[in-house]
Amino acid sequence: MTAGNSDEFLIAGGGLGGLATALALSVQGIPSRVLEQSSEFREIGAGIHLGPNVFRACEQLGIMEQMTAKAVFVDHLEMRDALSGDEITRVQVKGACLERYGYPYAIHHRADMLDVFLKACQDSPQITLETSRRVVRIEDDGNGVSVETEDGSSYRGRALIGADGLWSKVRAYLFGDEMPRVSGHIAYRAVLPMNEVPEELKQNAAIIWVGPRNHLIHYPLRDWELFNVVAVFHSDKYVEGWNEPGDRDELLTRFADVGTLPMALLERVSDWRMWVLCDREPTDVWSRGRVTLIGDAAHPMLQYFAQGAAMAIEDGLCVAGKIRNADDDPESAFEAYQQERYLRTGRVQLMARFLGDVYHAEGVKRDLRNRMLGARTQAKALEGLDWLYRGPQTDSGPARYS
Repeated sequence: MTAGNSDEFLIAGGGLGGLATALALSVQGIPSRVLEQSSEFREIGAGIHLGPNVFRACEQLGIMEQMTAKAVFVDHLEMRDALSGDEITRVQVKGACLERYGYPYAIHHRADMLDVFLKACQDSPQITLETSRRVVRIEDDGNGVSVETEDGSSYRGRALIGADGLWSKVRAYLFGDEMPRVSGHIAYRAVLPMNEVPEELKQNAAIIWVGPRNHLIHYPLRDWELFNVVAVFHSDKYVEGWNEPGDRDELLTRFADVGTLPMALLERVSDWRMWVLCDREPTDVWSRGRVTLIGDAAHPMLQYFAQGAAMAIEDGLCVAGKIRNADDDPESAFEAYQQERYLRTGRVQLMARFLGDVYHAEGVKRDLRNRMLGARTQAKALEGLDWLYRGPQTDSGPARYS
């Protein structure tokens, strides 16, 4: 038996992108049903960087106040050489981003951020949320989309939006089972209680230590209750997934040449979780008929630019606005949405790859990086981010979809 309301938009995936899309549709008065494959709505991982473009989107979604409640507004972003310990560059963000872009820069816990989106969706009469609904079959008959889930449930809606991540079932329906591009970079993450952190590292900042073929980044979370640590290195040893146990001995071996301070932090962690970093080649086709993709399902990117969730949230706002303006024509809405978004998301994908090379430079490349970034001024650093932090642009200025 088919459940739901055929006027709804079906959304596969209840992560940040899926919930943002449902919320954006509700702002437009459009009903949706979110089908989450897990038994609960949850985010894997801990820290997430939020640039001014994320807060601009949150204002349009009506959740700005809730998003700032548990955020940590760091003073600056700092890069240090992991071998010498020298500071390479720093960018002041507290106050500077608010002044330049009208919105702040902050760090959030992923679980806290998802809770904000989830509570807003639960409060909306336009949104239906379902868990344990893994999509296994999709049919687009030109008048609507039918979906079956692994537990035998069936749904029909006006269209389907795939927000189901890197290993998207909706993407496989559209384009076949093409594999993501494996970068050869492995990320290990951990969270420490603040009292276990070396005193020298307790700064209100996000600090990255860049070394040959590796880097380490750390920063405070949850009003300084926790300390997030992420270590990335080159390796061909991995398993698919986002939350697998990490090999502590391998990690310490890969960072054996770094200085005493970053090593002191790494040695404090006994329990690491790991995942392999993957992306795809940028493309301008994310849709077919009444089915489209957002976020990592459409344009997965490496984490180095800290914009994966931001791009998914912007996607949700954009696709909802196009649907509102499409006069009950989801196909044209999806075409307009991907046309507006693909250059911006493609630029972020390629910039993230480039930054991975910058972070992991060795030899002459390392020396050039240190010299060039060391000579960069605060003004130049922010100027280089204007295209990103000022948000998606239209001919009349920043895009607004609400």
